[in-house]
Amino acid sequence: LLDDIVLTHSLFLPTERFLQQLHQQYPWGARGGRWGATREGAGLRRKRAVLAVLLHFLETYKGLLQEEESAGKVIKELYLLIMKDTSLYHELEDEILKLHQLVETVELKMADETPPPNKQVKPLFRHFRRIDSCLQTRVAFRGSDEIFCRVYMPDHSYVTIRSRLSASVQDILASVTEKLQYSEEQSAREDTLILVTMASSGEKAVLQPSEECVFTTLGINSHLFACTRDTFDSLVPLPEEIQVVPGDTEIHCAEPEEIANHLTAFHWELFRCIHELEFVDYVFHGERGRRETANLELLLQRCSEVQHWVGTELLLCESLGKRAHLLKKLIKIAAICKQNQDMLSFYAIVIGLNNAAISRLRLTWEKLPGKFKNLFRKFENLTDPCRNHKTYREVLAKMKPPLIPFVPLILKDLTFLHEGSKTLLDGLVNVEKLHCIAEKVRTIRKYRSRPLC
Repeated sequence: LLDDIVLTHSLFLPTERFLQQLHQQYPWGARGGRWGATREGAGLRRKRAVLAVLLHFLETYKGLLQEEESAGKVIKELYLLIMKDTSLYHELEDEILKLHQLVETVELKMADETPPPNKQVKPLFRHFRRIDSCLQTRVAFRGSDEIFCRVYMPDHSYVTIRSRLSASVQDILASVTEKLQYSEEQSAREDTLILVTMASSGEKAVLQPSEECVFTTLGINSHLFACTRDTFDSLVPLPEEIQVVPGDTEIHCAEPEEIANHLTAFHWELFRCIHELEFVDYVFHGERGRRETANLELLLQRCSEVQHWVGTELLLCESLGKRAHLLKKLIKIAAICKQNQDMLSFYAIVIGLNNAAISRLRLTWEKLPGKFKNLFRKFENLTDPCRNHKTYREVLAKMKPPLIPFVPLILKDLTFLHEGSKTLLDGLVNVEKLHCIAEKVRTIRKYRSRPLC
């Protein structure tokens, strides 16, 4: 029950208020009075209860608390209050020692503290060349982390800015304006810059100044453009996205085992960086939870990227023989990913091969050996969404950690739980709903309970 509440409390009580309630419940002040001994016994039980909740809260949230200054302030106040009791209640020594270690580990940020001078910049993999991303060890992203990003102009020139991951559109435009050295008179006129997301298909959308964390909302073929309202209609995608380029020749030379193992290792690093609470924030808080879901959104975009990669490589392969050979290799890669218990890569490849544009390649499928046709039919049955993905769920239940699940299905389950029942019933918290949500989150904890070899 404690774990259920700590994992899901944000559904009915914001973090700051949750901690303030803990602070108020911690008995402090005079211990004397006519019923002093009784009060002391009851006080000790309440202190122990508050300590238990606080310890579990800190163990669960860890790095996420570094983003919440107000939460850090309340925790430090409560921590100092508890430390005063070390000499009064020897029974609490073990819990207080554990609390001391956790508070030191979390490194809580206070509102008046200045950030460290040499903050490490963590580049997001989609904003750099692909080779750079593969050489970097994946680490969890937080809203205060600084990243590099390219913002393009209508003439396809660009400026590279350094910005916080949680930066608003207004902050990004301010950095771009500074780079372009716009004068104050220009920015005050009607030709003020606006920020636009442009997809390779030519689809455009203007971002509102108050929107935050726009970097995590970009699609795999989307870029940021800064322009005036007059030039908005003339925006076109980057030339390299319009022109057809040859496929990746290296994929024809590489062994399927090597590609599958690289996919699994890379996706495991991304999956490992996601905090389990990001799943709750993504489903239940929408835009309000965007700041805490950057790592989850990166993995979801990676899933889409693999799907598009599979279809693109096949369609760019002009020779029928080579295309049939590549199709066979991709099915083999999917089989190895399944063997590696990387169900994310497996699903992404199978969905990519099920694309209508690939299904229409009749001559290519006819040249595929019968063994691989049968294998792909089995894969299609495994990814069949009938009866709520029954076949996939049965296979997943037999797997032991470590494994990478098909993450979009977890989000679908959480959304169903959220929309299928109310969080509050007659002013009371629906504990059954919280338990079901927490159980789903605990499965993610189980999948990552052992390291990937």
